Amino acid sequence: MSCHSLGAKGKPGFDLNACSVKPDVMARTQGSHSDITGPRVREAALRLFAQHGYAAVSMRQIAAAVGVQAGALYNYTPDKQTLLFDLMRGHMEELLAAWDRAEPQGDAMAALEAFTRFHIRFNTSRADAVFVSYMELRNLEPANFAVIEGLRRDYETRLEAVLRHGAEAGTMVVAEPRIASMALIAMLTGVNTWYRAQGRLSLAEVEAIYWDIVRRSVEG
Repeated sequence: MSCHSLGAKGKPGFDLNACSVKPDVMARTQGSHSDITGPRVREAALRLFAQHGYAAVSMRQIAAAVGVQAGALYNYTPDKQTLLFDLMRGHMEELLAAWDRAEPQGDAMAALEAFTRFHIRFNTSRADAVFVSYMELRNLEPANFAVIEGLRRDYETRLEAVLRHGAEAGTMVVAEPRIASMALIAMLTGVNTWYRAQGRLSLAEVEAIYWDIVRRSVEG
């Protein structure tokens, strides 16, 4: 935009009105960053962390994947460590909330079956988030690590409570519910390492197979 115009007698002049920014131009300027959203940044970071590892990915690479200058990322996260922490915390909070909403009905054995199927189904639909949540724990700063470990412990406690209830009711044989809960979660999470939607087994068949393994592990 030029602030210059022809003044009296056709001589060059300076028109203050010509310098004013028109509303539609202002809207375009202010909205120029509207396409660069936090979710897009997080999605790109999650994908790159899962593919290449946190340590190997730079903020510049994340910016390139989103299609912006690297400096624009700092509108959404102060640094790469915070971005990793937010991804891992978001995954765990979503996992906990989803299980709590499920509110399985019935006895402890029914709750254990519900947990088995829920964990497999939830995690196989979020393969990158699960991979990053487990493989990148070592790259969290101590304070962030403590928060994620606390959320993981909360989730393990949900299963531990089911196992304790079953043991107390006499429907399950579980000598160490705490250790058993960690072992079962690790086994169920392992489905992500090999399951493929186009494979020989459907997800429902995988759930049934794993439930049979879990059930046998706690039966007397």
